[in-house]
Amino acid sequence: MDTTSQETEKAAYKKTCDGYIEQGLQNNPTIQFLIQNLVDMGCPPPAGFMRCLDCEGKPVSGGFGMLQEESVDKSSLSSSSSSLKVGDRSNFRDKPDCTRPRQDILDQFQREKEGKSKLSLRPEIYICQEHVAGPQHANTILAHELIHAIDMCRTKMDPLHNCMHLACTEIRAENLSGECNMSWEFMRGKLDGWLGHGQECVRRRAIDSVRANPNCTKNASAYVDAAMERCYKDTFPFERHPNQA
Repeated sequence: MDTTSQETEKAAYKKTCDGYIEQGLQNNPTIQFLIQNLVDMGCPPPAGFMRCLDCEGKPVSGGFGMLQEESVDKSSLSSSSSSLKVGDRSNFRDKPDCTRPRQDILDQFQREKEGKSKLSLRPEIYICQEHVAGPQHANTILAHELIHAIDMCRTKMDPLHNCMHLACTEIRAENLSGECNMSWEFMRGKLDGWLGHGQECVRRRAIDSVRANPNCTKNASAYVDAAMERCYKDTFPFERHPNQA
């Protein structure tokens, strides 16, 4: 496919995805409920909080937050040619972190460990426009990421540095978004039983998400297992699980 065709295809994906977000905002009660809770909690989403982005074919549906790096020691601004300069995200401003070279992200975490910089998440939600399968899928992604936003507002969690915080919000997002409904699991080819499968799906997917954080990779399973009982039962801001009668 030539460059012009690729750009045309990307534009078409984005237009369709943007339409799904707008439909969710206008018509989906769960999305509206979660956003209203953010407003009521004092964390109103700013303009552009939810975006459709090109994830360059990476096997990701969406995400919450963009990694930011702030220099602590100005002398550390000189970095190897294979790494971004501290705080320089000009090449990635409109790309999600999943499209970045893994080594660049590992280098950022290493610089923070060495006291040269401080990492934080800029709150925002993105959908990978080339992977969203339809409006229902888009709503499920948005619900997942909005649970993260609510947790960040409610508890001032630090999912970059506190692996238990990360495990808990991933468990809640997987559980409350509907991503582990039987229909989704069947389409993924993961439905190998009925009894207890929902909780096992939540555990499996939460571990995958926690493992993606370099600070939490080694013990991802242990963090999720430690948080599972408490966080699986936590349905805030819903009075009960939104996908159960």
